[in-house]
Amino acid sequence: MSGAQPALARRLGTGDAVVVGLGSMIGAGVFAAFAPAARAAGSALLVGLLVAAVVAYANATASAQLAAQYPTSGGTYVYGRERLSPWWGFLAGWGFVIGKTASCAAMALTFAAYVAPNAQRPVAAAAVLLLTAVSYRGVTRTARLARVVVAVVLVALTAVVVATLVGGDPDWSRVEPWGGASGGWYGTVQSAGLLFFAFAGYARVATLGEEVRDPARTIPRAIQLALAITLVVYATVAVTLLATLGADGTAASSAPVADAAATSGWAWTGPVVRVAGAAASLGALLALVAGVGRTGLAMAREGDLPRWLAAVHPRYRVPHRAEVALAVVVCALVLTVDLRGAIGFSSFGVLLYYLVANLAAWTQPREHRRFPRAWQVVGAVGCTVLVVTLPATAVLVGAAVLVVGVVWRAARRRASRA
Repeated sequence: MSGAQPALARRLGTGDAVVVGLGSMIGAGVFAAFAPAARAAGSALLVGLLVAAVVAYANATASAQLAAQYPTSGGTYVYGRERLSPWWGFLAGWGFVIGKTASCAAMALTFAAYVAPNAQRPVAAAAVLLLTAVSYRGVTRTARLARVVVAVVLVALTAVVVATLVGGDPDWSRVEPWGGASGGWYGTVQSAGLLFFAFAGYARVATLGEEVRDPARTIPRAIQLALAITLVVYATVAVTLLATLGADGTAASSAPVADAAATSGWAWTGPVVRVAGAAASLGALLALVAGVGRTGLAMAREGDLPRWLAAVHPRYRVPHRAEVALAVVVCALVLTVDLRGAIGFSSFGVLLYYLVANLAAWTQPREHRRFPRAWQVVGAVGCTVLVVTLPATAVLVGAAVLVVGVVWRAARRRASRA
């Protein structure tokens, strides 16, 4: 039956694919991840940023190869099932659901930090409910909107860098990537795990195998270009924050990019940054609600989540039960956890997801390989190291939720065989 399905049009070139990658990476993460990273590693977060980028690249190579062989929706949930076993597919899908659910909470909290820092939790919950209502009616973020958000964010970040370096009083002695590791090597690696959150979405390029011209050449080039540009942007922002606020000031701030802009004395930069942070957060939150809802739908159809979540609204054609359930859980999170906890928990689930992707890509035969197999080793080892060095609370809660999912699936399978 799969052979009868129409193929997608190959309309995208390298430039288009790079823009898609930038749209998936340069967004709300840059406004949220630097404070918890600075808390973990001080100015050595710059080293953590480089480590996170290397692991992200390794994971993206695995996703690129798998997406080319299995050009269908479902991502690593499908790849794990096809290359390894249904259990591995479940672990990837469950890791994605729990990780991206936490990402929803992180985006909502980031939005509230930039628009209403004195009422962060209720405003974050209201944002979740509003965006869920929008998604419920079948409205999702389009590629055009993604480009607009990227443009707004890049303009805002450029304004911050120029304003703080020209109008402020930067102290370059605060930028010590090797000598300023307040948490030692463990804190530096932990910052890499937290900053990995800011790269989330990079593998979106890898899913374009059926829509780009000459994918064997275009996808690898687009991945490398998008990641390189994103790393330069993030490193520039990180250096600016450290020179302006210092590691301690960055760690203590709930909105470090806005606080850095405020030091310049240029009054217009503050509102620009807050608008950009809010827009990026809302755009990311809307995309996450849609993405998690549809992954939940796919898992429910396979019986890997309760089947009542597989319902599709008869009018709006969206997985309405999955999205409502997601909204309830995310509201509970934003009312109880802080931003660092949400980012750590998100990284736990997403790193588990990409661990399965690397293991699945390792099993691909030569004819489906586009990158050296060594990158899958780097990716798998990197994901494992970053997971175990995340904040202890994130690891313990993540492991507990993972066990709950495994126990539920095992019980369901046992009941179905009885």
